[in-house]
Amino acid sequence: MGSTLKVVAAVLAAVAMDAIAAESASWERTQAPPVPEDNTVTYARVELGKRLFFDTRLSASGTTSCATCHNPAFGWSDGLPTALGHGQKAPQRRTPTLLNAAYNTRQALEEQAMQPIASAEMGLDLTRMVERLESIKGYRVYFDQAYPREGINPRTVAKAIATFERTLVSRTSPFDRWQDGERTAVSPAVARGFALFRGKANCIACHEGPQFTDGGLHNVGVRGAGAEADRGGAHRTPSLRDVVYTAPYMHNGAYRTLREVVEMYSRGGDEPAKADPKIRKLGLTASEIDDVVAFLESLAGDPVVVAAPQLPY
Repeated sequence: MGSTLKVVAAVLAAVAMDAIAAESASWERTQAPPVPEDNTVTYARVELGKRLFFDTRLSASGTTSCATCHNPAFGWSDGLPTALGHGQKAPQRRTPTLLNAAYNTRQALEEQAMQPIASAEMGLDLTRMVERLESIKGYRVYFDQAYPREGINPRTVAKAIATFERTLVSRTSPFDRWQDGERTAVSPAVARGFALFRGKANCIACHEGPQFTDGGLHNVGVRGAGAEADRGGAHRTPSLRDVVYTAPYMHNGAYRTLREVVEMYSRGGDEPAKADPKIRKLGLTASEIDDVVAFLESLAGDPVVVAAPQLPY
């Protein structure tokens, strides 16, 4: 009788998992990142952008590159609670991952690419940047191949870096394979966690769709956030894809593990008076928190690894 009950339980669990997967087509990742008409992806542009991304000569000190803060070894972030910029000055925000940034519809990658170079992160005047690049024979060749007759200027630098960043897309995860019908791709704990994610845990309030983000700005009541004047302490909802690779978590690196993050949300935030109305006490049990964490872990595919390229001189 005991073995029969186990078989029945396993069958019911499998049916429940299939039902959850079948009703979740909106979570399937089916579209490639959008690409602007004036900056289509080519091999020459990706290779140029990769070299610029890893080149410390795009900083005032000559010691910092885009890859310094967006390091492939740390999930394309830097593993620090808050970033260290030009002159080792620490901004008050953690470095966001660049994985899947190409799906951000609120700001084109071309617009974002130049901001760190000219501001606190890298501190290099853009006129000086162009002079440096024009003085490097190898770069003149690469720009001619990638952007014929457009020359070396902030716009072509931004376009090249953005093209490389469009290749930084999460690999297929166990969750994706489950969505594609591979029943054994995830555990029953993941299936339970996904149900909680959309139900009692209320994660879907901000983390929705194939990239698991609404793209909006929210104050979630993180501890130690302080009285941030800009945007009322609100920060953009990150994608949850590959989130296991990007600890510590939250905009100020306040939490070291995914479990700590889920526990914070279960409490209704650590500073609820400042939090978005969507943030409320959830009262998750320890086992429910385990299941939500298991689901979050299932969103990770193989790490996106890129070796540093040989730079031109």
